[in-house]
Amino acid sequence: MEEKMNIRPHKLTLENRGAGTVTGVREVVSFDENQVVLDTDLGLLTVKGKDLHVSRLTLEKGEVDLDGTIDSLNYSSNEALRKSGESLFTRLFK
Repeated sequence: MEEKMNIRPHKLTLENRGAGTVTGVREVVSFDENQVVLDTDLGLLTVKGKDLHVSRLTLEKGEVDLDGTIDSLNYSSNEALRKSGESLFTRLFK
């Protein structure tokens, strides 16, 4: 029997490295002009770049629009972080 998971579709769209849309977002963990960290249904997504801005945030639908110069995108597991209850800074600098 297949178990139903409460995971929304996760989609990442990047346009000319200057704008992007991410779906399947649970929360924005942190953001500044050089880095945005998103907790997605499939792991933590770290977006690095310059002059980054969260131009639209709709957590009810799990959607985030970003703009700026996007240099890199990196996924990492977030299950251990959710369970640990550690502070944001402790989690980011491990």
